[in-house]
Amino acid sequence: MKTIFSGVQPSGIPTLGNYIGALQYFPEMQTDDSHCFYCVVNQHAITVPQDKAELKRNTRSLAALYIALGIDPNKSTVFVQSEVPAHAQLAWVLQCISTIGELERMTQYKDKSAGAESVSSALLTYPPLMAADILLYGTDIVPVGDDQKQHLELTRTLAERFNKRFNEIFTIPEVQIAKEGARIMSLQHPEKKMSKSDVNPKAYVSMLDTDAQIRKKIKSAVTDSEGVVVFNKEEKPGVSNLMTILRTCTKQSIAEIEAAYANKGYGDFKNDVAEAVVATIGPIRDRHDELVASTELDRILDEGAERANKVARKMLRKVEKAIGFTR
Repeated sequence: MKTIFSGVQPSGIPTLGNYIGALQYFPEMQTDDSHCFYCVVNQHAITVPQDKAELKRNTRSLAALYIALGIDPNKSTVFVQSEVPAHAQLAWVLQCISTIGELERMTQYKDKSAGAESVSSALLTYPPLMAADILLYGTDIVPVGDDQKQHLELTRTLAERFNKRFNEIFTIPEVQIAKEGARIMSLQHPEKKMSKSDVNPKAYVSMLDTDAQIRKKIKSAVTDSEGVVVFNKEEKPGVSNLMTILRTCTKQSIAEIEAAYANKGYGDFKNDVAEAVVATIGPIRDRHDELVASTELDRILDEGAERANKVARKMLRKVEKAIGFTR
């Protein structure tokens, strides 16, 4: 039985781009020969300032989205990071065997701190917390995007260093580049990636947008004046982006889409894109809303925290014994 760990920060509501690019594949990780730990990594979120009420709301919302996407809490463990104290406890141990040089070499730290007058020390030290997230559960496989590969390599380094210096406790996780779907671009600036932090709400579709909001945003998406539905990212980025969205939601090929709209204008095309997105996102949003308003979500998270704590405490005891934290 392979153990898989994956975590997402509750730093905002995921977009259609997040769903198409990654989230839609989460349920596929659940197999008969694996157990998945899906964590809402809210402790990572506070490396930058967060509004208290918003963080609480987003944490609950993301957990609900996990379930609404098709993650089965009877097959996987769904939990909130801060409800398992061993994450922060192990992070301190791993921080103590990390070096400043290793942490300063992390690309994300260099990017986020470049030119800044002052940054949180957590931007430097959060990779050991990420390592703790993974190592606590004897994780075999960690699916990550390219931007997190460097942090996973550090996790492997710290696990090997601990095992060599103290005792062979940690499983050395395999880095698996996560299956990625199409790259979805901004609806208003199709040369840029769709982002939930965009100041223009018309630029992205949120996973929690209403059907009316989805239709309005798709229909106001930037295209061009040609009125021809043809895929060409360089010459027609807006139209190509909408075609990618339609292809993903309907499983049609680009060639089939081009043929279907050969004698039609952008009006019919955008209308069909909007309806395809509504059909894809609507059921997930509705299930999310049911969960957020119910006690079912609390039960799932309570049970998930209990299972995660049981596994994490067992590993933490081994760590503490190995380094001499015993009387």
